[in-house]
Amino acid sequence: MSNPVVRNRRTGILLMLAAGLCWSSGGIIVRSLALKDIWEIVFWRSLFMGTFVAALLIALRGREAMARVRAVGVAGVVSAACLAGQIYCFIIALSLTSTANTFLLMSVSPLITALFGMAFMGERLRWFTWCAIGFALAGIAIMFGNGAALDASGRGLLGNLFALAVPCLYACQILFARRVGGRAGGAPDLMPTLLLAGAFAALPAALLGWPVDAAPCDIGLLALMGCVQLGLGCWMMTLAVPHLRTAEMGLLALTETILAPLWVWLGVGESPGSSALAGGACILLALAANAWLTLRAERADC
Repeated sequence: MSNPVVRNRRTGILLMLAAGLCWSSGGIIVRSLALKDIWEIVFWRSLFMGTFVAALLIALRGREAMARVRAVGVAGVVSAACLAGQIYCFIIALSLTSTANTFLLMSVSPLITALFGMAFMGERLRWFTWCAIGFALAGIAIMFGNGAALDASGRGLLGNLFALAVPCLYACQILFARRVGGRAGGAPDLMPTLLLAGAFAALPAALLGWPVDAAPCDIGLLALMGCVQLGLGCWMMTLAVPHLRTAEMGLLALTETILAPLWVWLGVGESPGSSALAGGACILLALAANAWLTLRAERADC
């Protein structure tokens, strides 16, 4: 089967690199907050993301904006709920474990999505993807095992579990996003699901975190996080989709995983730790090799 035509690969690469750069700022922003209430952080971040996406949707779709939101159907609502769950799990994970652990465990999303695709959609996995899954599991085992040995309180282990929940929810999000109807035979418009996700995350967080009392400086950082780190990053990823193959997007998305711990280390001196370095090396090697071999296989099929 031939692949879709790649219309402008350079544009796609720049968009994905920019998206990864936006996403990578999440750790350093959270570490810079004086605010420590998880629910209020989720509330402000989700509120600003939803506001940003709503403004973008109105600017791009005009009078069709509300119709696009209604058109997502049940599948779009479930996909948005999965993204809202990721928003919660990400912030909780960062509050319990290191930035490096959080982003490295989140980075296995492509491999877990491949497993979900095989289990629920009958998609076949190539031999090297199975090898990559094995290497990634070894890396995860190193991070969990060493983390449990060094953290008697169990906070780090719990944080790792929340971080690992993010790629599982992401895989569910993708499965249901594929069922969202396209427009005139084209690809589905997934921007409304981002808007719904912001609402789904913000409303419960407002109830759990009320009354909100964040300082203006923290609100400014959370506005940056909601609008730029999450909203702008996700939008640029959607713009990159028509220009790149899936394997290329997965490979370029590793910039988030590499840069996020670097920003925190440079900014607040948070060291990744030996288990994160050892386990992370296995995970990153597995992801990079799988993406490269997948790309070669796709080009050979053309």
